[in-house]
Amino acid sequence: MGHWRDLFRIDRGRTHHRLQVERRRLLPAYIADHTQPSDASKEIAKVALKLKYQIEQVVSCEVEEGLLTDPNSHIITDDVVKTSKDAGGEEYAASVVYCLLVCLRWFQIQASNELWDADLHEVRAVACEVIAKRIIESEPNQDYLLKDILLKRYSIFTEGVETGPANVIERSVDLHALRIISSAGYQKCIHYLWCGWICQEEGNPTNFVEYHGKSDTNYWSHFHPDRMRTPLYQNICQIMFSLLYLALYTAVINTVNPTGDLDVAEGILYGMTLAFICDEAIKFWKVGWNYLEFWNAFNSTLYALLAISFILRVVALAHSPSEHDEQRQLFNKLSYNFLAFSGPMFWMRMMLYLDSFRFFGAMFVVLRVMMKESLIFFALLFVVLAGFFQAFIGMAQVDSDIPVSFTRPIIQGMANSIMQSPEFETFQDFAFPFGIILYYIFNFIIMIVLLNILIALYNSAYEDISSNATDEYMAIFAQKTMQFVRAPDENVFIPPFNLIEILCLVLPFEWWMSREGYAKLNDIVMGIIYSPLLVLTAWLESYQANQIRWNRRHGEEDEDNRQEWEFVAEDVDFDLDDAWKEEVKQSTPDIKANSTTVEIRELKEQVAALTELVKSLSQGKEGAA
Repeated sequence: MGHWRDLFRIDRGRTHHRLQVERRRLLPAYIADHTQPSDASKEIAKVALKLKYQIEQVVSCEVEEGLLTDPNSHIITDDVVKTSKDAGGEEYAASVVYCLLVCLRWFQIQASNELWDADLHEVRAVACEVIAKRIIESEPNQDYLLKDILLKRYSIFTEGVETGPANVIERSVDLHALRIISSAGYQKCIHYLWCGWICQEEGNPTNFVEYHGKSDTNYWSHFHPDRMRTPLYQNICQIMFSLLYLALYTAVINTVNPTGDLDVAEGILYGMTLAFICDEAIKFWKVGWNYLEFWNAFNSTLYALLAISFILRVVALAHSPSEHDEQRQLFNKLSYNFLAFSGPMFWMRMMLYLDSFRFFGAMFVVLRVMMKESLIFFALLFVVLAGFFQAFIGMAQVDSDIPVSFTRPIIQGMANSIMQSPEFETFQDFAFPFGIILYYIFNFIIMIVLLNILIALYNSAYEDISSNATDEYMAIFAQKTMQFVRAPDENVFIPPFNLIEILCLVLPFEWWMSREGYAKLNDIVMGIIYSPLLVLTAWLESYQANQIRWNRRHGEEDEDNRQEWEFVAEDVDFDLDDAWKEEVKQSTPDIKANSTTVEIRELKEQVAALTELVKSLSQGKEGAA
């Protein structure tokens, strides 16, 4: 954990308008050495400017997005894609896709600043995605695609400084470039990262290398604590500990101790809570405000409730153990009430770790977009509530017949209206007739106007996401993968094991041991605590190694799994069946051309044949004459 801080770098000095259009980073970039010197950064910036100029010329006016995304687009043609690939020359050819993402961000900035041309710039941003996707999918060399195009980090020189290094995988997630994320090559790279087939180089986390042991069938070569850096295994650990956390909470809340004493289950529950709090605090300290998002705030709220419950329990224990001590009983009840109040959050917390499954991942995308859309509703609701609440309070102060403590009924009546259960009786004689009239107006605005706006926003968000749910799921899966590999701890201690790291390694050893000795000590401790899981992962990887070797012997990709039709295909060779191949060729339509184009082509062929016939007849007459 101590060495992890050296791996981070938080981008600073960015202008305000860039922060508005650029999606915040999942985790900051490394502070480690850049992937190329400043001269290379300047050259890559020039490549990005070349591509920006090209896209501005290709998309010179506003067009429909479908004309660009169509596979047979007459705007983004093969020649346009080839010109883009040539923008980097031989030396910087691998940086073209990264530069297209830079251009994508530039066009987003222009769309934010130049509202009169926002549609044009947004379409140009789409063109950047389309060209980048076609370059990725047309690259035949897989090693070159993964290591140089997608995973190699690049920087550009702008505003007199060099930007933090980043690769295409990271920038696509940051910019939510769905078309690039959904490309086949990109998803293959994410799969390799998720399974640990591509990992960060030892001692140089900015460089990604292939895990050479993936084809090693020796069981013990995979039994190593460094394999716990694999996102798949970390995700499994998190799910297991979350289930244990939920089981402990269920046991604690169903076995209330009237005396207020702490039992074993409660001790483990609060100990795990402390581990989660330490993990969140350390990440926030290292990353800063960019680390905050919905799930972080959700988890922090849950941990705060549990911390309050624990503090109240300690306060109760400080009082006399007598059953007749009212203060002890009071604090004990409050402690359990806070613990019970957090019950829904314990179950909802499980959703954070289930988004790697397709069903839950697509659903969470819809929920997240709905929550963002609801911000408009809550902003309007706050203004309306403030105005009407002030009006009702003013009437209560003016009317001497109204009790002074009428504030609570006012708040309760307004809250019930929001929940579509208005209380007209409360306001029937309230500053008559102003109170009841104002309450009717309030209910009309809340129940007819604002709630229908919220329903419309939810409906719009659901339609937008559900129609593109697969791509959105792939994006959230890529985001989850990058959270594990983008800036990992050198020593992976998943909570609650981070308490072992803090108390048994960092405090007593890190400050005086050498880096090599401390790393070896961490490997020993990790090997012990993760040994039950490593037994399974080593068996799984050795089994996969046998499959990989089989695939390589048959000329298949490492991740290839034989399907049922492939077993049948062994007895069929279409290269020898010329008759069937010719029949298929004759009946296969040209999907790149519509019916009008086909008819025009046939007409041109007929006109050409007719022209040749006329020429031959003319030449025959001249010869006869």
